[in-house]
Amino acid sequence: METNEEKGFYKLSWLQRIGFGSGDMAQNLIYQTVSIWLLFFYTNVYGLDPGTAALMFLIVRLVDVLWDPMVGAFVDKGNPKWGKYRSWLILGGIPLAGLSILCFWNGFSGSVVYAYITYVGMSMCYTLVNVPYGALNSSLTRDTNEITVLTSTRMFMANLGALIVKSLPMVIAIFAPVAANGEAITDKPEAATAWFITMTIFALAGLALLIFCFAQCKERVVMDQKESENVKASDLWTEFLRNRPLRVLAFFFITAFAMMSVGNAADAYFMNYNVGATPLMTTAFMWLGTIPAFIFMPLVPAIKRKIGKKGMFYLFLGTAIVGMAMMYIFVQVESLKRFDLLCVAQFVKSTGIIVATGYMWALVPEVVSYGEYTSGRRIAGIVNALTGLFFKAGMALGGVVPGMVLAMVGFNAELSQQTPMAEQGILWLVCVIPAALLLLAIWIISKYELEDDVIDKINKEIEARNK
Repeated sequence: METNEEKGFYKLSWLQRIGFGSGDMAQNLIYQTVSIWLLFFYTNVYGLDPGTAALMFLIVRLVDVLWDPMVGAFVDKGNPKWGKYRSWLILGGIPLAGLSILCFWNGFSGSVVYAYITYVGMSMCYTLVNVPYGALNSSLTRDTNEITVLTSTRMFMANLGALIVKSLPMVIAIFAPVAANGEAITDKPEAATAWFITMTIFALAGLALLIFCFAQCKERVVMDQKESENVKASDLWTEFLRNRPLRVLAFFFITAFAMMSVGNAADAYFMNYNVGATPLMTTAFMWLGTIPAFIFMPLVPAIKRKIGKKGMFYLFLGTAIVGMAMMYIFVQVESLKRFDLLCVAQFVKSTGIIVATGYMWALVPEVVSYGEYTSGRRIAGIVNALTGLFFKAGMALGGVVPGMVLAMVGFNAELSQQTPMAEQGILWLVCVIPAALLLLAIWIISKYELEDDVIDKINKEIEARNK
């Protein structure tokens, strides 16, 4: 008699779960550092105009439109000796770490060409890691409950990395020059070396975690080599057109990541100019953007069982909107403009964002299985390339929109005190625009149709058919 594990419903040890999660922690240490801080580095330290930086972020994402499908097809088609997906944690991880460090090097200060070369290269290498890593999730097991636990562990580890990333102002302050008043200079060209050293530390730590992830993951639910030979880059768009749950998830990704990226990119400006915070205050504020993960992500399996998948999304996306409204009011009303109240709003906002956007990764293996059920092909690399493409489109908005808004409201990095219009533009980036995107995300996820009983039935039928 076959066991559930023999049918593909594998249970993983906690070391394997943590090992898989360390891959996302690694990518947060590297890519989230770039996502949150690179625009600020470009405008305040490297010397780029906000409009120029915004255009570059857009062009890099257009490159991804061509590159990501190629990577997805290449990964699904290939069979490296270390594993179809896990091999790329090393093969892509090494150049990713190197190029991310070079993005924060000021040796060619103000050079647009150097910025393009390093940022485009880093983004392409990130795809070489992120697409296979996303596909790795669905290759470990078919078990829906195990994937929920695996995703919760992954998000816990990812947010641990995010907590470290958000400590960046304090780390930079250690290596930064000191002003006459005794405070560290972290937002001027003089701090360039401190930024470079900090990124080097984060990137090397990330590479070590990718190696650990590689060592702990074992692929057991993958497409065989004969099926792999027929995979093409065009399969990405074919799958997108015929797989409705994938389309819903893709649009949810672009909206959710646009919301997060716009807010994250604006946080440094918000703390510097609207709040006038010290590096310690900025770090504390940003920590509150991650700490809820350690409280609520372990509770996700229980919450999902209680109120269902969609109910959980509605609850936490709504919570995030409430937090953003609180923050906007606290900044606008002078009597409420206190750092402790802003911290409360940040905690409420982040609780909603972290749970909702953390759990959405558990839906990727579901749409992979749905695609396999309807087409007979388990093209996890292609599906993850598509979701990766849409999440990068969201990230692009996170770079383009802040840069455009800052340029429109007359932001000037040389001024220590911005104009009221510039401060209002920054506040819109932190509160208003993300809240509007969250409302759109609630509507999109309402269209998702793969409830747990449906996907469990699909997975069992796939295994029965394969047998």
